[in-house]
Amino acid sequence: MKVPEKLLTTPIAHRGLHTDGIPENSLAAFEEAAKCGYPVETDVRFTRDRTLVTFHDDTVDRMTDASGNVSAFPLAQLRELRLAGTQERIPLFEECLETIAGRVPLLLEIKDMPGVSGKEVAEAVYAVIRKFPALEYAVQSFQPAYPAAYKKLCPDVMCGMLGIDKTYTKEDFHGSPFWRVKAKLLPDVCMRTAKKLDFISYFTENYPSAKLAAFRGAKFAWTVRTPEEMARVKQYADNVIFEGFRP
Repeated sequence: MKVPEKLLTTPIAHRGLHTDGIPENSLAAFEEAAKCGYPVETDVRFTRDRTLVTFHDDTVDRMTDASGNVSAFPLAQLRELRLAGTQERIPLFEECLETIAGRVPLLLEIKDMPGVSGKEVAEAVYAVIRKFPALEYAVQSFQPAYPAAYKKLCPDVMCGMLGIDKTYTKEDFHGSPFWRVKAKLLPDVCMRTAKKLDFISYFTENYPSAKLAAFRGAKFAWTVRTPEEMARVKQYADNVIFEGFRP
């Protein structure tokens, strides 16, 4: 397995190095992180016409002047939107990789997308990444099927599970009528899947815990927002995903 060493040793910029005037998950945020030597954490999801874009939320409401699910927009319409009142657009996943240009590693979260299989999204992500042979990267998701499928497709790539211990709501499971069952099972499924992969990326406030201490793979903590929190959680995790300050 190829382990991007910087992902274990250098704090990772959450959605790029974004500040006032530089929106999260924008090409400007990716450029700023790469220029400063920070690995980039970002998100990838499909548009309606199955193009991969880097965008965190299920909907465009928070980050643009429009509203609606990202998955309901064709790429052409998404490209007309601007991020957080700036001139930055929602980037294609390929544009994100072009901007990073192999200067720093990438920690890629594949967003949970109802109706999208692990095989489909793994193959789509790899079809883009294979164009950038100099890129060092790892893949993670809250949806167990996604990193498992990517690990099967690319056994040499570092893959892991995202996790959080919290009180879940129906919205966390896209309105599923079985959300209570899923909420009860998810933490155990997360840990079982993680043990078959290479790392776990867990909510910073859940550290320390016995189950995380017992996990034998690499451990990341998200999202650290102060130097004090970083110092605390680094006692338990190999590395942190940060925003709001520069370590």
